[in-house]
Amino acid sequence: MKNIQVLAGALVIALGFTSCKDEKQEKAQKTIDSYVAYVDSVKNVSAENLKENWTAVEAEYDRKSQEANAALADLKDNTAATEKINSSKTKFEEFKNEMTTVFAPPAAASPKQQLRDALFGAGKIGDDMNFSWVNAQNIHSVYQQFVHTVEDNKDKYSREDWDEIKLMYEALDSRKNTVEKEGLTAEDNRKIAGLKVKFAPMYTVNRMGAKSEENKDAKK
Repeated sequence: MKNIQVLAGALVIALGFTSCKDEKQEKAQKTIDSYVAYVDSVKNVSAENLKENWTAVEAEYDRKSQEANAALADLKDNTAATEKINSSKTKFEEFKNEMTTVFAPPAAASPKQQLRDALFGAGKIGDDMNFSWVNAQNIHSVYQQFVHTVEDNKDKYSREDWDEIKLMYEALDSRKNTVEKEGLTAEDNRKIAGLKVKFAPMYTVNRMGAKSEENKDAKK
């Protein structure tokens, strides 16, 4: 009878150890699953929200990553869990690199592009020199902005600026030849002619002045 009681007591203790082990493994697995789920959930958040909270996102990632790696020690066979952690780590690092590019401030436009943006509007004319957006309905306003911008800034332009302005002006004129066949009204054509009359002498005089100033500076 006494032997049976001792055996029963040992069995209870053994079951207790087994239960404790199972609980630790179950908790470890949940910790790892939580880490994996966190990485997957971050990738579904909008870039705008991530940008505002990225410091907190990284801090939470680091915490869960540390907990997941520590939990591996509580698993009897942690091969599969290790692979899950490594896979999620790779996912997060790739996503972090992607977000770093997204969050980076846009590169400052070159002086040439800044000039084009001023003459036509931001992003309207790039290196491809595409004027297809200019049509019979808006071409008068395009000329108007171009000529008035040049007029307002004529004393600030360098010789290189004037050369770029001439290039853009000729490209706009070339587009006008096409637009004239696509319904340009006589009234708009007349107004454009007036703007062209204003531009021609302004370009000639001010470019010559800019060149003279550069020659003076060179002699100094």
